[in-house]
Amino acid sequence: MSQIQEHLEMVEAKIASACAESGRRREEVKLIAVSKTKPVCLLQEAYECGCRDFGENKVQELVDKYDKLPGDIRWHMIGHLQRNKVKYIIDKVYLIHSVDSLRLAEQISKEAEKKGITAAILVEINVAEEESKFGVTVEHAVSLVEEIAKLPNIEIRGLMTIAPYVENPEENRLYFAKLKQIYVDIIHKNIDNVCMKELSMGMTGDYEVAVTEGATYIRIGTGIFGEREYT
Repeated sequence: MSQIQEHLEMVEAKIASACAESGRRREEVKLIAVSKTKPVCLLQEAYECGCRDFGENKVQELVDKYDKLPGDIRWHMIGHLQRNKVKYIIDKVYLIHSVDSLRLAEQISKEAEKKGITAAILVEINVAEEESKFGVTVEHAVSLVEEIAKLPNIEIRGLMTIAPYVENPEENRLYFAKLKQIYVDIIHKNIDNVCMKELSMGMTGDYEVAVTEGATYIRIGTGIFGEREYT
């Protein structure tokens, strides 16, 4: 058994256990293999082990890998997205997780309109209010969702957050619970063009806690591919 397969089985067991603990069905949680900095051969291996959702942080890397891998992969843009790069990925990504401003959403809407498609997005919220992280503030989250919802060729599918790096994953529970609360509040507002289905939260260090708090997407890199290599 390859190392990637071994890692995936371990992750799978932990997801299943977190689902059981919180009374959720396993199919409610989707695993994104975060493949940034990883070579195509490793992504291919993860694909052969059953992964179909892959997450990239950089536009160039996503574009480079897109044509080299099977066409049924669902690509997720999970890193900070600059407005001038939207056009390169708009028709390649399944979901953009990191929309944190109206100006970015307007650019996505414009590029999607050109291609005659509807772009699916998540609104990124900086729940922990870390200065080093992107994301709209908690207090401005609902108003941003309401503004983006007015744009053509864009559909808001849910929310995303990147929790702090912590030694004890329990420390992030309050941030995941807070994101879930904002998500529920938005559902109750019944905003047109907003279809709150997805909560993208939880990474290698804290995904089990995220699952118990309602994550529908967890983003796992090192837990699948091992430590990241920066060249």
